[in-house]
Amino acid sequence: MTYKEEYRDLFSVPEDYYLAHCISADFGMGKGIVIEFNERFDMKRKLQKTYPDYINQWHHNRMIGDCIQQDRVFNLITKERYWMKPTYESLKAALVKMKDLCSEIYVTKLAMPVIGCGMDRLQWDKVSEIIKDVFNNVSIEILVCKQ
Repeated sequence: MTYKEEYRDLFSVPEDYYLAHCISADFGMGKGIVIEFNERFDMKRKLQKTYPDYINQWHHNRMIGDCIQQDRVFNLITKERYWMKPTYESLKAALVKMKDLCSEIYVTKLAMPVIGCGMDRLQWDKVSEIIKDVFNNVSIEILVCKQ
């Protein structure tokens, strides 16, 4: 794994990068960077159409973290409802699922914001260590875009 942090707009990365961000299982997408993901990729509508019963599956299966790939976006699902806060455990579970998806579809470049640390209030030093730990043995370039 190659890991870099840069001060740049996430949406300015070349199109050969897949993008990742955090959402809730209810696909709330009403605040923060998810608004821009929704505007650029019509993400909320696509997820609701493809996974109409997702929140019930999340609840029924007692999930703690998941990842749904839609187009070139990985949606890291780290909490049940938009108003909840994720945990480091739920974030790690979502990252592990994303790592597996990256391996399955041969993703070699991944860009993300400082995930879980804006409105979700996790600490970046801990989150970055989790990312490095999860992707430790994967041949992938990870670019964290700070603003």
